[in-house]
Amino acid sequence: MGYYLADDIYPRWPVFLKTISCPIGERRVLFAAKQESARKDVERAFGVLQSRWAIVKGPTRFWYKEVIADVMYACIIMHNIIAEQERGHVTDWVDDEAGSSSSTATSPVTRGLPMGFGAVLQRQASMRNQQDHTQLMTDMIEEVWNRNRRR
Repeated sequence: MGYYLADDIYPRWPVFLKTISCPIGERRVLFAAKQESARKDVERAFGVLQSRWAIVKGPTRFWYKEVIADVMYACIIMHNIIAEQERGHVTDWVDDEAGSSSSTATSPVTRGLPMGFGAVLQRQASMRNQQDHTQLMTDMIEEVWNRNRRR
């Protein structure tokens, strides 16, 4: 299960990796600084994408992960193309005469529920486990500490 970088307004669920508001100890101070920096970078990036494409604003809880990834990659690529053109660095695009991309262009995007609704309910329950949240926080603090200690 993945997680979101979040601030203190979110509940203590393992899907939210929250900021430590008053960190005590070197490990927690380092973790709080790294987490806050990463969270702000992600918020800025999503803000840019949300201002340009409405599909990024909407809920995606019941979408397939692959569809979410495809939508995000498409928005990021289009953003980068637009940014290049606005800077005056227009890219020369070569049309694909062989038609290799046309076969994928006609395939529909599939949205929908995962295979079993029971799996959705089980995932919902596991998302709210506060003990898992505490364990995730402990594990992530140690991971950040170990990665930065090696440098």
